[in-house]
Order: sequence, then C-alpha cells, then structure tokens
Amino acid sequence: MILFSPLSAEIRRVMDRIPVLIDELFPLPGRFRAGLPRDVAELSRLLTSGRGDRSESYLGKPPLLSAYLRYFLPWNLYRLCRLLPALPLSFSDGDALTDLGSGPLTVPLALWISRPELRGVPLEFRCLDRTGAALDAGKKLFYALAGNASPWVIKTIHASLGAPVHGPKAALVSAVNLFNELCWDIPHTNSRALVRVADKNARLLSALSAETGAILVVEPGIPRSGEFITALRTSLHAHQRSPRSPCPHTGPCPFPGGNGAPPGGKSKWCHFAFETQDAPPSLLKLSALAGLPKERGTLSFLLAGPSEKEPATGNTAGSTGKEQPGIAREALPVRIISDPFPVSQGLYGRYGCSTKGIILVTGEKAPIEQQESGTLREFILPSPEKRDPKSGGVIVRS
Repeated sequence: MILFSPLSAEIRRVMDRIPVLIDELFPLPGRFRAGLPRDVAELSRLLTSGRGDRSESYLGKPPLLSAYLRYFLPWNLYRLCRLLPALPLSFSDGDALTDLGSGPLTVPLALWISRPELRGVPLEFRCLDRTGAALDAGKKLFYALAGNASPWVIKTIHASLGAPVHGPKAALVSAVNLFNELCWDIPHTNSRALVRVADKNARLLSALSAETGAILVVEPGIPRSGEFITALRTSLHAHQRSPRSPCPHTGPCPFPGGNGAPPGGKSKWCHFAFETQDAPPSLLKLSALAGLPKERGTLSFLLAGPSEKEPATGNTAGSTGKEQPGIAREALPVRIISDPFPVSQGLYGRYGCSTKGIILVTGEKAPIEQQESGTLREFILPSPEKRDPKSGGVIVRS
C-alpha cells in the first residue's frame, strides 16, 4: 500500500488549473509580474532564516500575499493532494470540519480537489486564521473552483489559535504548517519545551474534535517538525486519540528525532519524500525562477482518531516469542520511512517503522528504490534476528 501515489488524471487536471485560476482572480499588473520570483524568494526568507524580520500580519501585504497564493499555496495543495487520497477519511451529511491556521483555505481546497467523492456531501468548514486577507482570498478561490452551488459551507474566523470555535465538535480537526511556527524559536536542545507545546495543543485539538472525530496535523519534513509530530502523537494518545496513519502500530515511536537516538547512533525523524514531476508545469517554472526548485516534496504528518484496542501482533509462537516447529512466523507490517542508502557491498537499505521498532529493509539497489517512501509492506522476520549496528533495528531482506 502506497501513501503518496502520483496524482490521478482528474486531480492533476484540477491542480493544473489552480495557477491559472489564481491569475484570473488576483491579476498581477505586468510591472509587478517580473518581480514575482523575487517576492517568492523574499517570502521564503521571511518564513525561514528571516523570521525575525516578519510581522504577524505579513500576509496582509499585497506582494507577499501574491507570492503566497502563487507559490506556497499551490505547493501546499500539491503535497496534500498526494497524501489525502490515501487517508481513511469519511464524512456524513452535515458534518463539521475545523481547520486551524487555515490561511487561504488550504485544507478545504485540497479536500475538494483530491477527494471528488466528497464534493456532493453537505459539509461545514470552520476556517480559523489571524490574517483576514488570506481567508478572504481562499474563500474567493474556493467558490471559483467549486461553484456557488457547492453544498460545502465555508465559515471564516479571523482570530488567533485558541479562539473559540462555535458549533458542534468537528468530524475532522486539521492543522497544516501551523505548529512549526510555534516551535521555530525553541532551541533544538530543549525537547521539554517542545513536549509542553505538544501537550497544550493536543488538549486543544482533542477538545475541538468530536468523540468519533479525527485529527490531522501536517508539517514540513524537517527534523524539528518530525520531533514535534512524535511528541504530539504521544500527547494525543494520552487523550484517547490513537495514531491511524502513517503509524502501523500504537506503540512508542521508534523515530522520535531530537535526543531520541540510541547510544552512538544518529537521530532519525519520521518524514516522507516523493518526486514532484506531476506538479503543475507553471508552478515548477516559477519555483526555478525564484531559485527554489522542488524536485521532491517532503512532509511529516499524523492522523489520529478514537483509541481502539490494537489487534495482537508478533509471531504465532506464543507470548514467549520462541518459534515452535511447524508454525509459521506472522508477517510484520512495516512502513518505509527513509530514502535508500548503501549498506554494504552490493546491498542497499531503507529504514522502516513497525511494532518491533526500527526495521532495516535490505536488498539489491533496484528493488529497494522501488519501495517508495511511505509504502506499507509485510515482512517475515528472520530467525534468529539480526540487528543493524547503527540503528539497533531488526534487519529483514526485501
């Protein structure tokens, strides 16, 4: 099972239309178009190394909002449209969905684009963001895309995180590229502060979600975000919200990032990467002109839902873990996490996540490369088990 399948023909058709529609709805005078790549590069700086130069209302400035709508919004939509079709999300007539830090309605737009089966389902979206101009732009884009007859109701809330969200609790609470903003200034050595942020926001997300609802958090695929996602996973589990994806289990995370590496090992964080050759051509062109080419998309994410009793896993030999003659060992689900890397002469590997912790999947180069990041596969554990000296993980052969 693959998490990040290439865009279907229908999704790609709509995605290719997004840059054109943005140009039609928010026309950019010719004298400013030449400066668009520069504005994109400047906004990228303000979102990363130049955060200290950025005001809270930065998206209220027309050049920066234009750059966000033409570059960052389409890339965020693209990443979500690669992910959302694989997630176990279902909604009923009248369900409410709450999107925190919604910006230009990124999540409602991505759901409409990537889940066509939901377009006719009456849903109410409550979209909260501190920048009213971004919310207004997103609402204008949504109705231009979906049409005024769409059964989806969009309600915008111009407020900061933590403001009241009125109405019934949500079938889905989402937050995309939100929490990295809160964690950016926390020193990388201060994992306790990161855990406090995760605990606080786990309470908020759980309070906004219906008892049977889901919580989806998507962040950039960088080490700090991966560490936060792991901390949030732990905190949500304490609020009876178990991981549904990408985790193949509900046990402790073997990819905690931060200071969670084994002695002498290198810290690893849960994130995924995929090729972007099916992104809109005009978006790829703008990215190159801005000096920000994106040959691959990356992200860390967590989908959590109501806790359920996890089915027993492991081998069929009983609780002792000793293999009994004539009894086959049970297949172990493994989520592929890392890029391929050379292991030894002629062998390559990828790390994966399982109930046994880290798994090192090894094999010849071509088969290993074909097991894309995010793939869920089953492997039979060898007996006796062999372990990778770098990560401590069990080694299996592809």
